[in-house]
Amino acid sequence: MAYTITMNFTRRGFVLSACAALPAAAKSYGFKIGVTDWNLRQTGKLEAVGLAKRLGFAGVQVSLGRNAVDNKLPLDNDEVIRKYIAEAKTQGIKLNGTCLDILHVNYLKNDKLGQKWVADSIPITKKLGIQVILLPFFGKGALQTKEEMDYVGDALREIAPSAEKAGVILGLENTISAEDNVRIMERSRSKAVLTYYDVGNSNRAGFDVIKEIRWLGKKRICQMHLKDNPGYLGDGKIDFVGVTKAMRDIGFEGYANLETDSPSKNVEADMKKNLTYLMKVLEGRG
Repeated sequence: MAYTITMNFTRRGFVLSACAALPAAAKSYGFKIGVTDWNLRQTGKLEAVGLAKRLGFAGVQVSLGRNAVDNKLPLDNDEVIRKYIAEAKTQGIKLNGTCLDILHVNYLKNDKLGQKWVADSIPITKKLGIQVILLPFFGKGALQTKEEMDYVGDALREIAPSAEKAGVILGLENTISAEDNVRIMERSRSKAVLTYYDVGNSNRAGFDVIKEIRWLGKKRICQMHLKDNPGYLGDGKIDFVGVTKAMRDIGFEGYANLETDSPSKNVEADMKKNLTYLMKVLEGRG
């Protein structure tokens, strides 16, 4: 069955149309479109699950928390985990990834505590029924030297066996080149360490995102972020027609999560605008 999205509808009609369009896109193109809880302005909150569903997304990426509680990650709580699982089941939406945002505080490139958090995030993610953990490297934690990259590769070599045993992927999201990411992956010596490719970060860093997606290929990308901040998708410099074609051409089957800003400050309206644009692109109307 074919679905279309028109611009002449009520607010409720929009949400229903967007929800209907997503399965068609997933079936036709192999990958599904999700959203981050932090860009929904619901960081680490259960409410993000229902909101993502109402807006028409197929999945939601969940923050594990930036501030430790009693030397534990905020989501290191079986009761909270049960609530997330139950809410996702009730809403009929997938919890598609976690984000270890505490690595913005304890940098994996030089802090042993960062290694502890990566290790702790693995069983939490497994309990949530999620496969991919995003490991962020930004700000003061950004990877800038070969020595820092080597340190991360060596640290992950120690942790990765636990991820492999749990069936969990450790995804590298950063501002370095595709080639440098692969060097870290190879140094880790683990199939559980892959690239979490963010087209916005890579474009801003001066890389050819379409070329990098094709070079990395399906097997080296665990998930993706789609954004062209601070504006809307399609209004900036990134060619999303080319990006999504590259994703289809390599056979990418994971989740692509919108990590988009809200130019109008109305998060729901802006997310719907970006989702509508992306659906048009996927349907060949963008």
